[in-house]
Amino acid sequence: MSNTMNLDQTTAERRKRGDEIVSHLTNGAPRPTSLDALERDYPFLSNAVTAFAVGELFDRTVLDIRTRQLALCAAFAALGLTDFLKIHAGYALNHGATEEELKEIVNLTIIPGGFPRAIMASQALSQLFASR
Repeated sequence: MSNTMNLDQTTAERRKRGDEIVSHLTNGAPRPTSLDALERDYPFLSNAVTAFAVGELFDRTVLDIRTRQLALCAAFAALGLTDFLKIHAGYALNHGATEEELKEIVNLTIIPGGFPRAIMASQALSQLFASR
């Protein structure tokens, strides 16, 4: 892991690193089915997500995995992106976050996102907690 982009690294190498990071985030469980669907239907977009968003951004060390995932949960909750919230909340739980911390993010969502998005986030997290 590093905090700067390795310009000598190929897209294939970044993609491989992205796949490794997803495996680590899921604790070796199967990756989200949404990634499989993206790979099948939109391979260019899938490659961009895996190579850049995961392979580069998630490889940085400024924030630890737990903190990075909590920050993403807050952003996805405020934006009303509950499918992404569930995925990243699962990653956060896998790496030391607690249900109480995720519930607190829902409470904080009221400020930037309003009550409807906070309620949507609470429902998404309740589904995630019940499935674990």
